[in-house]
Amino acid sequence: GFTLVICPLISLMEDQLMVLEQLGISATLLNASSSKEHVKWVHTEMLDRNSQLKLIYVTPEKIAKSKMFMSKLEKAYQAGCLARIAVDEVHCCSQWGHDFRPDYKSLGILKRQFPNAPLIGLTATATNHVLKDAQKILHVQKCITFTASFNRPNLYYEVRHKPSNNEDFIEDIVKIINGRYKGLSGIVYCFSQKDSEQVTVSLQKLGIKAGTYHANMDAKYKTKVHKGWAANQIQVVVATVAFGMGIDKPDVRFVIHHSMSKSMENYYQESGRAGRDDQKADCILYYGFGDIFRISSMVVMENVGQEKLYDMVSYCQNMNKCRRVLIAHHFDEVWDSANCNRMCDNCCRDNSCEKMDVTGYCRDLIKILEQAESMSEKLTPLKLIDAWSGKGVSKFRVAEVTPPKHPREELEKIVAHLLLQQYLKEDFSFTAFATISYLKIGPKAGLLRNEAHIITIEGITNKKSVYKDKPSQSLNSKESSEKAQTISKTVQDSVVKKSQKHKRLNCGSNLKAKKPKLQAGGDDQPVVLD
Repeated sequence: GFTLVICPLISLMEDQLMVLEQLGISATLLNASSSKEHVKWVHTEMLDRNSQLKLIYVTPEKIAKSKMFMSKLEKAYQAGCLARIAVDEVHCCSQWGHDFRPDYKSLGILKRQFPNAPLIGLTATATNHVLKDAQKILHVQKCITFTASFNRPNLYYEVRHKPSNNEDFIEDIVKIINGRYKGLSGIVYCFSQKDSEQVTVSLQKLGIKAGTYHANMDAKYKTKVHKGWAANQIQVVVATVAFGMGIDKPDVRFVIHHSMSKSMENYYQESGRAGRDDQKADCILYYGFGDIFRISSMVVMENVGQEKLYDMVSYCQNMNKCRRVLIAHHFDEVWDSANCNRMCDNCCRDNSCEKMDVTGYCRDLIKILEQAESMSEKLTPLKLIDAWSGKGVSKFRVAEVTPPKHPREELEKIVAHLLLQQYLKEDFSFTAFATISYLKIGPKAGLLRNEAHIITIEGITNKKSVYKDKPSQSLNSKESSEKAQTISKTVQDSVVKKSQKHKRLNCGSNLKAKKPKLQAGGDDQPVVLD
């Protein structure tokens, strides 16, 4: 018999088919671009008990909308040819998941129509709440659940400030790729299709072998880029989330986020494309203030889109806690930062964070917003910071507000912090061409009537960090500790003398990841079995 595999993305299917072909396992896929001859052949094989076809990949839309396919599936089940059903990326079932797909909600019919066919659901990015919701939708509440730790010990997590000048930004990315990653395979994730195309062109002009991948591209071109990258003919794929789930190339040494993801789940999944051979790899995220509102205006209509985005912003804003602790907390796990082995930027900082009182700044921002409201005006986040800095349109400035003497980057961080803490809030205006985000006084602003109320934010006293240039081989714990102490002192002295830019210190431990006992489809762990 054959296994029916439901996948949300064509790229995911193609990636798995390439691996299966290398393993000598007969598999195929059905999608909208499949020829009539191919569809007819697959339908015939589905009813042949002696067929060598072992896996058939389809999208959830095929289950939800193709009566012909469901008819063939029912006949295959009755003939004893449907061996099992696998629902990949099962978090897509839940409206509380980060990548909800409406057609996934139709998959409950599979257990009702084929009750004796074993069903397995797989995901690497789901909270307990999402898993329970998915079980309910698939009608497999009474099932066995297998889980594995979120931790990928060979991945180094880093958040960098996103340069406001695009040319400087691209040059920064090129320096990284041509430096520590020269000749090594990687992915650059962009938020929009337009960004992915523009970044690809910019990288190509600077000598990087790059290819674009997004949902609206020609299917043949996407396949060409995917296969070229898999064969190392293309060094970098510049992609949207369409190139995210299930991509299983083992030797991806870096994943760079041109913009932050729209949720922690998306980020974990996208960054998880790196280091799947258990060797050291880097996950670098560029965080820009403007991206908050650009993404927010795109996800405002989603069920929990803004809430998930703010979780992502909180991760980027945090310059103190271990990145693994932050990720673990989001996925309902507990993690001891001592086990990070200095494999994130925050754990590699030798400088300490101090708390800064921003209560006065919050009061100043509220005064500016109150004045704008009295004039029936709305302020975008950028205009609010301009008015606060004593720049921009003069009518938005408030006489008794003294412009702060901090760099704009720090002012942006303060405003983002006040937004996350609900002293400020977003207000959206919908036009025929765009959704515009404005800032207004938030629900917690009333707390400032109490003179004793204090708002603090953690800042970095010394923003120079020490990083290394090239990926290293794994070290055992003792060697790592001794070398880290020696190199740290040497490089720190050099930083003081030469004011070098970020270069990451080699401070890894034994980085080879322990594989879970039960694993299927790359990093996706079985979570539903009935």
